[in-house]
Amino acid sequence: MVITNGFTYIAFLMFVAGALLALEKYTQWKIFNVVPPLVFIYVLNMAFCTMGLYDSEACSTTYSALKNNLLYAMIFVMLLRCDFKKLAKLGGRMVSIFLACSLTLFVGTLIGYIIFKGHLGDNTWGAVAALYASWVGGSANMAAMQAALPVDAGAYSCALALDTVCYSVWIALLLLAVRYAPKWNKITNADTSKLQAVADAAAEEVAKGKKEATSADWIFLIGLSLMVSAVSQYIGGALNESLSQAGLGMFDKGTITTLFVTILGLICALTPLGKVPAVEELSNVYLYAVVSLLASTASIVDLLTAPMWVVFGFFILIVHVVLMFVFSKMFRWDLCMVSTASLANIGGAASAPIVASAYDQSYAGIGVLMGVLGAAVGNFLGIGIAQILRMM
Repeated sequence: MVITNGFTYIAFLMFVAGALLALEKYTQWKIFNVVPPLVFIYVLNMAFCTMGLYDSEACSTTYSALKNNLLYAMIFVMLLRCDFKKLAKLGGRMVSIFLACSLTLFVGTLIGYIIFKGHLGDNTWGAVAALYASWVGGSANMAAMQAALPVDAGAYSCALALDTVCYSVWIALLLLAVRYAPKWNKITNADTSKLQAVADAAAEEVAKGKKEATSADWIFLIGLSLMVSAVSQYIGGALNESLSQAGLGMFDKGTITTLFVTILGLICALTPLGKVPAVEELSNVYLYAVVSLLASTASIVDLLTAPMWVVFGFFILIVHVVLMFVFSKMFRWDLCMVSTASLANIGGAASAPIVASAYDQSYAGIGVLMGVLGAAVGNFLGIGIAQILRMM
């Protein structure tokens, strides 16, 4: 069987995503605590693509019509959660731990790219930048980079597969590490005296944002986000044309549009728009739709023909662990917060609470806010490292 109809293609993608989410909710299988549905969505759609289930020629029109339009809408809605007044509840220590994780992953990516560049294929800097953006705040940032940068399709497939493999292994290792927290904390002489106070403040802030969404909220937010997507792409094109005439053609339309939507979302998060119910739910709907679309064009064959991508990914994680241990020794950071910050970077707001809750249920709010911080800064850091990688 081959899907050759655009509507059937979208219907099947959303059915797969919905079925996996329903399995997680209603079966409560423990495997979903280690491997979230989003990872299964990646893997299944990549497998279907590899098997030739989606007729690329027939489905490409639908893919092109939806991917960027939904992507920019998703970025805007997702950033409405990023009210920096809420993030202040984390305190300087927690923000420092999060940013240290981002920095160590940055260092690992740069060093790894220098070492493995010749083994990753041609024109891979954009895909590597997309991978790093994903490892600052989750899959939404990786999707954003795919639109913001001239990313080679084959390299992006490898980065997408690598993200899936490394993420699955990483969350399992972080959960296994919980039992060794006392040893880590003893070696680093960790200071946990104020941890519970931060956890309570973060949990209160997260709970404060939980409101019942009505159909009016959903319709307003969908309409607003889609209009923002349309207007942003128009403005991005106009700014790109103006900058090109001014001799700044290195800033292409995708980059400018992504930055514009990101800044607009962060500004709107400080207004009453940031308090509209359904923000969390709609951003997840967009995320699953966009990830499904991207994975449906990524073949596992690309990864199998480039196994050094997997080695590259684990090299980054090794550098990350070593440097975070050094920082923990210097600043007396405990394993709970280091693990939460690490997964907030690599997995995002949906994943970080899993590890935080493994230490204490009341710590989940810290994971959520750290993940939100990653969504806020990931696009900027992704575009920043892209400019460095492009010159290497």
